[in-house]
Amino acid sequence: MKKYVLLTIMFYAGKTLAQNDLTFDKRFVECENKWVAFQISKDSTYPFGFIYIDEQAGLTFDLKGNFSISADNIWMPHRVGDSTMGSIKYRLQPNQVKVAIIPSSRFGELQITTQPDWLKFYQTDTGSIQHLYRWGFLYNSWDFSARALTYLQRAYVLNPDFKGLAFELGYAYNALEQYEKAIPVLQKAIQTEPNDCYVLKELSYAQMHLGHLADAAETCRKGIANCTDSALKCEIAYNLAYEYFVAKDRMEFSTWAAEVKKWAKPGDRFSKALAKLEARNKD
Repeated sequence: MKKYVLLTIMFYAGKTLAQNDLTFDKRFVECENKWVAFQISKDSTYPFGFIYIDEQAGLTFDLKGNFSISADNIWMPHRVGDSTMGSIKYRLQPNQVKVAIIPSSRFGELQITTQPDWLKFYQTDTGSIQHLYRWGFLYNSWDFSARALTYLQRAYVLNPDFKGLAFELGYAYNALEQYEKAIPVLQKAIQTEPNDCYVLKELSYAQMHLGHLADAAETCRKGIANCTDSALKCEIAYNLAYEYFVAKDRMEFSTWAAEVKKWAKPGDRFSKALAKLEARNKD
């Protein structure tokens, strides 16, 4: 029996046991297909298990058990392989909680192998474009675009026209400030999907960060014309208004500030941010 629940880890202050091989410096998203330990619990043991990606559930922690560390630095597992537990899986929400990757030198003590036997059932099509796109999408959604690129670039070689792929790849390039790489990918996508407002948003973002403000303005107009989401229209307009503010182009700033006001809601983050820019623009 499998259970999916949200994992909540509590941190406890006080003296910890010997942990020469444990460094709690990794986010969940850095630990795909890794054995990890969480910070010591109130019963002086370390929850440990395997982090992997379930295509539907996303980032998942499969609990193996707990272990304690003796005074002479021996790792002693508890409840490992308890058949009455079934499989308890915790759906992880990417956040700033840090875990430690368990070194392979400790696998023998914990009675684990490099990868659990069941992992093969989640790795049946790792070279397919569907898999590469999905993994890239997930890593982008977790703000880990450097890892997303390793999947999305391979997918793009297979089929650059795969639905949604150009946006994800362009988004990853933009997140990593590789704007010059984002532009040709997004421009190619526009040729087949000229009204995709999300692609247009990413294209305008890359253009404005390279200082191509006239091109960005044209792209922004197309994006706003094709978007049905007022919040997205507002974001597109605000991004360009901000760049014109930085460029000290008061006329264009005013033009795009007016566009922001068309779509912003009173008191939302764009209204507040724009009000601050307008106050500074008068100085």
